Amino acid sequence: MNSLDLFPPLPRLLESLIRNQNPWWRNERQANLAQRRRWLFGTAMRSLVNGLAPITVLRGPRQVGKSTLQNQIIDTLVQQGVSPKRILRVQFDDLGEVRNLHEPILEIAHWYAHSILGKTLNAALLEGTPIYFFFDEVQNLPDWAVQSKHLVDIHNGLRILLTGSSALRIEAGRDSLAGRISTLEMGPLLLREVMQWRFDEDISPLLTNGPAPMKEIGFWHALRQQGITETRKRTSAFQAFSERGSYPLAQTNASATWEEVAGALNETVVKRAIQHDLRVGERGKHRDEKLLENVFRLTCRYTGQAPTIKTLADEINSSMPSGIGTQRVRKYVEFLDATMLIRSIQPLELRLKKRKGAAKLCLCDHALRAAWMQEVIPLTPEELALRPTLSDMAGRIAESVVGYFFQSIIGLNVAHFPERPNEPEVDYVLTLGDTRIPVEVKYRRRIDGSDLSGLMSFLDKPHYNAGFGILITLMDEAEVSDSRIVQIPLSTLLLAR
Repeated sequence: MNSLDLFPPLPRLLESLIRNQNPWWRNERQANLAQRRRWLFGTAMRSLVNGLAPITVLRGPRQVGKSTLQNQIIDTLVQQGVSPKRILRVQFDDLGEVRNLHEPILEIAHWYAHSILGKTLNAALLEGTPIYFFFDEVQNLPDWAVQSKHLVDIHNGLRILLTGSSALRIEAGRDSLAGRISTLEMGPLLLREVMQWRFDEDISPLLTNGPAPMKEIGFWHALRQQGITETRKRTSAFQAFSERGSYPLAQTNASATWEEVAGALNETVVKRAIQHDLRVGERGKHRDEKLLENVFRLTCRYTGQAPTIKTLADEINSSMPSGIGTQRVRKYVEFLDATMLIRSIQPLELRLKKRKGAAKLCLCDHALRAAWMQEVIPLTPEELALRPTLSDMAGRIAESVVGYFFQSIIGLNVAHFPERPNEPEVDYVLTLGDTRIPVEVKYRRRIDGSDLSGLMSFLDKPHYNAGFGILITLMDEAEVSDSRIVQIPLSTLLLAR
């Protein structure tokens, strides 16, 4: 008996759905494929085709373009001459029938070999050219990591690109895939992508290959100067970012009203995470959807701040008469962090001392807050001049934007520095090797000496090993007399990547 016949056939409906997801098998190009490519396209392409690890994992929140990036890579491979039959893509979110399979990845792989290749994967790979598997939203499958590991261990030349929107479940699979996995991360649009997509203009980023240049004060001076040189482009892109945030669906549908954009963000991003992603599996079924919504609402309210878990629990209990405990609230914050809709930035740990203080909560995009709470807070100097009562909230949102921006840079350690005895707080501390860079966000029109107290206190202590600090402001015009402190507007900071 042929070894291919040892595996049960897939259900007819599932087989039909998978065939529909792979139109290139019928020599058809993908319809309506987006032409704009995210910044990570080239990196993901190189990792898949030539990377040291056979498996590339691309993780990020929902609706940031992970599926589109997969399809663009597939289209590029076919255009470069890769045989369409050597490419398999499965979008697991759309395949409810997969739940009935015992080992879905392995069973689909064997079906593909039998029905599409007409030979075993091993026999096909002996022909000397790779086979590419693309698995989208794989994290909800049981044992996805073990099954993927099995495939690449016994099939040299098989290359896999996985995507997932749950950091928690992706991280849970890393141990099984040790030595076989390269992880990439993609959030909402960078500011320069907003510029490209909305205005068809570009600015070259100064940070292109890891965070190492950030250790030098010259990098920050160059970034500040670039922002001044490119004021027109920067201003228009930041205006668009202020109005709609940085989700692709918001920036690619400029003619849609904000109400339409907000409704789409709530339905396809927030509710999808709360109602589906966080409630998958046996444990997920027991999670309280209403409580998840309340916790997300509070992360929006406290964005850019570090509320204690007790504060969150007290607020929830004031509106939900069910006596929610702090441990449960803590878990739900962790669940939201796992969806990558928020980032929990921990207090700085120094000299083996236990961390004291709560995590600072940062949203992946301020538009999610505007959509969920139905409260639009502008970020541009011009708009805030017209609505000065919103300045304090804009400052909190700016602090959240800064925290998420830094946290998304792979290889950069980010913490916040709570107030300590005889030491004022610092909004963020960046750590690169043994170098620390304190960062303070003062999102206002005028800067005075008291605004610099946290930075100067940190810089004055030799054991922190910080040679300079960064002050993030609202406008270019803010003046700082201390040469150790580089002042950069938020709109310029966001151009670094």
